[in-house]
Amino acid sequence: MIFAASDIVLAAARLREGGVVAFPTETVYGLGADAFNEASVRHVFELKGRPSNNPLIVHIADAAGARRCVQAWPAAAATLADAFWPGPLSIVLPKHASIPEIVTGGGPNVALRSPDHPLTLALLRAFGGPLVGPSANRSGSVSPTTAAHVRGVWPLADVLVLDGGPCRIGIESTVVSLAGAEPKVLRPGMITPHDIARVLGRGVTFEAPAPDGGPLDSPGRLVSHYAPAARALLVENTDVAAAARPGCVAIVIRCELPPDVTTLRLPDDAPAYAAALYDTLRRADGLSPPLIVIERPDDSQDQRWAAVLDRLSRACAPRVTG
Repeated sequence: MIFAASDIVLAAARLREGGVVAFPTETVYGLGADAFNEASVRHVFELKGRPSNNPLIVHIADAAGARRCVQAWPAAAATLADAFWPGPLSIVLPKHASIPEIVTGGGPNVALRSPDHPLTLALLRAFGGPLVGPSANRSGSVSPTTAAHVRGVWPLADVLVLDGGPCRIGIESTVVSLAGAEPKVLRPGMITPHDIARVLGRGVTFEAPAPDGGPLDSPGRLVSHYAPAARALLVENTDVAAAARPGCVAIVIRCELPPDVTTLRLPDDAPAYAAALYDTLRRADGLSPPLIVIERPDDSQDQRWAAVLDRLSRACAPRVTG
């Protein structure tokens, strides 16, 4: 990928001044700010309208950068970083005192990852420090996978956007916690618990979220998240035709529907489906339908569908109001 060195210089200067830069990753676009600058991080929360107990992932260029952000760098973390970084895996460990509590939502642990995108790796190296990087969208809405998705949200004065093309993976990273006695996946992604267990040579569990109003232990744990403005409904293949009334939009894999239902079709392959999911949700939402009906993928043959279904279930969850 070709990108202008001047863009990186400009973006790094903006970050050093305490500003905010949207950057591409292989997963989604992130809203970046200096992770050591509490005021800059607070501005990210304000721009997004993000709940203060919802922690941010800290992006670093490599394991050496990660060590600056944690109390200790255990062998398991080094093993996972060697296997999956740069890539879509975030590792949770007890934070170093230099990481402001606002970054971790008031919790004791910090999530770290090295993104697999040449532009953002170059930005991290030019800036010379860690960057927070939550998805570059309003809190709870559909994550952005192109620069155009981000530019439609904030003016240049608030957010400088680096265009690195469409995101290759398209959904957020797997989050694995090494802060306890046993490794636990806190958010599913395209790197599965099986992948992590194979590399570590030990079992890995999945911990379902149980938000109680206190600090969350990982991003992506809110019940309603990644959601379009229109109401969305996740249904089994056999129920799509009944749910998809005239005028609505249906996002399907196999179903055939009458012409009075706008049909958007996604592939029956977990990585390809994930890569297209958020853009397709945005296209559906752009039609201002009364309802978006989504055919539930069959997750029986590939663990990676668990990450897709996690995003779909949150996109279709009842909205919290009041």
